[in-house]
Amino acid sequence: MYIFRKAYDYLQDLCFVWFEELKQLVKDEGVIIFFVVVPLVYPLLYSWIYNNEQVRDVPVVVVDMSHSSLSRQFIRMCDASPDVKIAYYAQDLDEAQSLVSRQLAKGVYFIPSDFDDNLNRMQQGVISVYCDMSLMLTYKAVFQTAQAVSSEMGTKLKTKLAGLYTVREEVISAKPLDFDDVPMYNPAGGYGSGILPAVLVLILQQTLVLGIGLSAGTARDSNRFRHLIPVNAPHYSRTLPIVFGKALCYFMVYAIMGTWLLIVVPRIFHFPHLASWQSLLTVMLPYVLACIFFGMIMSCMVKYRENVMLIMVFVSVPLLFMTGVSWPQSNIPGIWQGVSWLFPSTFGARAFVRLNSMGATPADVLPEFRILWIQTGAYFLITCLVYRFQFFMAKRDLKKYGDSEN
Repeated sequence: MYIFRKAYDYLQDLCFVWFEELKQLVKDEGVIIFFVVVPLVYPLLYSWIYNNEQVRDVPVVVVDMSHSSLSRQFIRMCDASPDVKIAYYAQDLDEAQSLVSRQLAKGVYFIPSDFDDNLNRMQQGVISVYCDMSLMLTYKAVFQTAQAVSSEMGTKLKTKLAGLYTVREEVISAKPLDFDDVPMYNPAGGYGSGILPAVLVLILQQTLVLGIGLSAGTARDSNRFRHLIPVNAPHYSRTLPIVFGKALCYFMVYAIMGTWLLIVVPRIFHFPHLASWQSLLTVMLPYVLACIFFGMIMSCMVKYRENVMLIMVFVSVPLLFMTGVSWPQSNIPGIWQGVSWLFPSTFGARAFVRLNSMGATPADVLPEFRILWIQTGAYFLITCLVYRFQFFMAKRDLKKYGDSEN
């Protein structure tokens, strides 16, 4: 009977903490913004911006000093490509640079005066390409279009000078070893399909940590001893019911938000979604739990509720790089790879991208799955220790200030 009585008391305290946390969550506008509004709106905004996947008709200025049939052919072929639009013609590089500096054009094609003469003398013709590097997508369009057109024109000149008799001979001479360019795991070859799945996972972690931090700040402000745990409430006398009650509240909210972020949004914007919901649930369950306990630890480390916003917003971009999705993992220094192991988003993003974009199975992401459960267990233990310390400090201050008031 004693065991059942203790279990009933623990369950009663857990339910009370869960209900109180849920009421505080609903009343706090800041928590509602980070728990509901941001996860709903932010992914839509990001995905809508990058839904076109690739930039088209990037304006380019041409400086044609050759004025030959070959230079005009190069210009026509570039203008006919889907990625580049010949928007301006300039007399010299200074005028072209002025157009680029005013953001009227994103690149310059400079054709020297000896371009046609060099080709007719069986020498190499050179076309200079100047690109605005402030945006990598426009740089890629300008540079790769010039490269593709130059290669195509070079192939035609080569077959013309070879003196061959059949079309088949010309094809083999131009491309002795042909190949098909197939973008793996990203059929559109776009920015959205490659990066945004990892961004969605990161949004889940950041909004969860921010919401927990704000909720803890509200609880700390309402307690006269400035601790998270109100020691004068009878249901807040045990550590485990407090931790489990709060975690259950956050988990219920993010079971819905996580489904929206990781299943609904990719399908709305036609991002790769190869994984079944069972596979996603297998990996995302420890990920959400690890984020919850990580957020509860972070909420105890900051004194004011605004501080957690500054910290998490500051580390958002470095965390995206450390996932190894937007930047090669092999090029990340070892010390930063070690730092990345502290954050659940590192392994959650890698597992989600491999499952949903690359068609991997849960067995293929087993290392990430195990590390997420290790993080969940480690952060849970640390959370219990931190909350126990908060309870001890609150009891000490109650005794201290209570005696002074008496």
